[in-house]
Amino acid sequence: MTSTESSSDRTQELQDPHLLTAEEITAQLQGAPWTRYAAIGDSIVAGHREPVEGYADLSWADRVATALQQINPQLEYRNFGVRDLSAAKIRATQLDPALDFKPDIAIVVAGGNDLLGKHFDTAAVETEQARMVSALRSRGCTVVTMGLFDNTWTPYVADKYKAVMKHRLQQFSDLTQAVTQRMGGLHVDLPSHPAGKEPIFASDGLHLNARGHAVVATEVIRTLGEHLAAKRA
Repeated sequence: MTSTESSSDRTQELQDPHLLTAEEITAQLQGAPWTRYAAIGDSIVAGHREPVEGYADLSWADRVATALQQINPQLEYRNFGVRDLSAAKIRATQLDPALDFKPDIAIVVAGGNDLLGKHFDTAAVETEQARMVSALRSRGCTVVTMGLFDNTWTPYVADKYKAVMKHRLQQFSDLTQAVTQRMGGLHVDLPSHPAGKEPIFASDGLHLNARGHAVVATEVIRTLGEHLAAKRA
């Protein structure tokens, strides 16, 4: 199936109980003030995925951009994501260009490749995340981060690696949430989402398929909606 075919067929997407409708997305983002949106990270941000019949073949980052542009058609969007980068490389190669873009909202996902190595240096990832989130927050930017879905229940992860990977995924999510809260950002709690136990992974077992991207976009939009509602209260 080509991307065009997948994008035009949204039969399953429109019936997915985990996803917001177009009307619900508009309601969630009512009053959204953002005009410049940047996405920073590795393949998760770059949008690596596999098509799924019945779902638009779009990355979560692009879906969020589309949703924000429904509220503000003038919104500008830059995706700086590049696959296979460590948190340190993301910070070294993407932070300054992102800051030059002058975003007022940014999504940062960094450290996923670090946890795949022989050793997972949590302190180093936390430091790099803090540098990025702090730099953006100091300029008044709304920053969103997220945990990672646990794929260790799937057949893609060999039994001998399941325990260590499950532990690292939890460490990653915990440290990311802690950094974000400390810096006054917004965090998306993907590990607790029920879709994490459903068919959302690509055939490589690491990345998400188009359905998984749709779920992530919905949760980012929900998080932004809660933030906007709290500000209105």
